Amino acid sequence: MNPGNRIGVIERKTKETAVAAKVNLDGTGEAKVSTGIGFFDHMLISWARFAYFDLELQAQGDLQVDAHHTIEDCGIVLGQVMKEALGEKQGIERFGDTLLPMDESLVQVAIDISNRPFLVWDVDLPDSMVGDFPAEMAEEFFRALAFNAGITLHIRLLSGKNLHHSLEGIFKGVGRALGLAMRVNERYQGVLSTKGIL
Repeated sequence: MNPGNRIGVIERKTKETAVAAKVNLDGTGEAKVSTGIGFFDHMLISWARFAYFDLELQAQGDLQVDAHHTIEDCGIVLGQVMKEALGEKQGIERFGDTLLPMDESLVQVAIDISNRPFLVWDVDLPDSMVGDFPAEMAEEFFRALAFNAGITLHIRLLSGKNLHHSLEGIFKGVGRALGLAMRVNERYQGVLSTKGIL
């Protein structure tokens, strides 16, 4: 696999949202994000930075209703665009995990790019807002991401009091684990599976 060729582009339009995304898995962590939800933009920029992929994301949604559709649909599109960029998953590490501190918060993330979508969300967050972002939507975003990317994703918040720190630790931790799982290992040819396929 030639680094630099793992690029995905997806556009999705519904009556509720219009989302367009481009990702280069062999980038440097540069991101241009505009969703109309300031805190969400900040989280996605951090997510891409710690995954070391380049991301362009533009989303327009029915924010006059609430943020739910926009956040969930961004998860759908980002999952799809990562899956497209990964292609046949030749030579990737497949597994990635991290233990990430964010001040008083501590997050554990483990990922398997398995084509068996699943989310374990062991996170106790207050039903509150961080800026214009409803904290309860973090779970919906990562569920949409995992199921559309075809990954098994475990997220655990081991400690944390500050909601901003906890959410930022989660987004950075998922980015870090994804970056490790998507990394190409030049020592290995083919797909890392006893089945020969993912």
